Amino acid sequence: MKKIAVFSRYSKHVDFRFLWELLERVEDSGYQLVLEHNFATFARKQYRFRNPPDIFQGYKDLPRDAELFLTYGGDGTILRAATIIRDTGIPIMGINAGRLGFLADIPKENVITAWERYLKKEFFVQARSLLSVQTDPAIKFVKEINFALNELTITRKDTTSMINVEVYVDDEFLSTYWADGLIVATPTGSTGYSLSCGGPILTPDTKDFIITAIAPHNLTVRPLVLPDHHRIRLKAHGREKQFLLSLDSRVSTVPYGTEIHVSRASFKLYFIRLQDYTFIRTLRRKLFWGYDNRNA
Repeated sequence: MKKIAVFSRYSKHVDFRFLWELLERVEDSGYQLVLEHNFATFARKQYRFRNPPDIFQGYKDLPRDAELFLTYGGDGTILRAATIIRDTGIPIMGINAGRLGFLADIPKENVITAWERYLKKEFFVQARSLLSVQTDPAIKFVKEINFALNELTITRKDTTSMINVEVYVDDEFLSTYWADGLIVATPTGSTGYSLSCGGPILTPDTKDFIITAIAPHNLTVRPLVLPDHHRIRLKAHGREKQFLLSLDSRVSTVPYGTEIHVSRASFKLYFIRLQDYTFIRTLRRKLFWGYDNRNA
């Protein structure tokens, strides 16, 4: 039997009625549901399954023959799903039950239409690159999940003072950034934290990294776009003993002096996109791109 993996996170602010309706249609279509174990505990109390769902805990026991990985929530739910899917190649269909929804771009009210179009193969598959991270010395936080879909961020901790971050590109010294922190973003992450700090927007098929300073104390510092075949090395210093390192929404405390090596990940994540849900359309609708009353 064909399988579809399902992942969501309980929140009292999320209306799950649309998801239950979708799961019913999925089962009607002859698919076996495979649910993440924490979500399955909640779902069993809310939805009557026709067939008992299979359960997975995480990456190791995620069925590799699943046809689709369905998420219900916001972009944060997809970032969490990425840590489960990793290099399996299972495509993601994101249903937006949250707010902005850049990655989870199908409105929850349209789930049935979206499913029908999926069955009719009225979609395309979009690949998204990731960045890979190693540290010297090795840090458990990074060794466990050493990639990010959106960005890597270095920020100060326990101080209001600036930190300085040495940046090397292919072992050539670029600059020392005096700032509140530094972001290395993927094209996917270009519409996230980097954008809020003045970084450019890249289309998803762009093969680049963005280096963006957070509140830099130097007027000559501007975001830098680099082809993602380059290797980036970072080393942070500051008045305190530690700084914060984040990979997407995962955060850990790291000692100053730790070297962070960033490169393109060896795998990509794949997203199901309905034919009229393009990135350009999302820019217009979500960010009001180029909004002008004269264009109304």
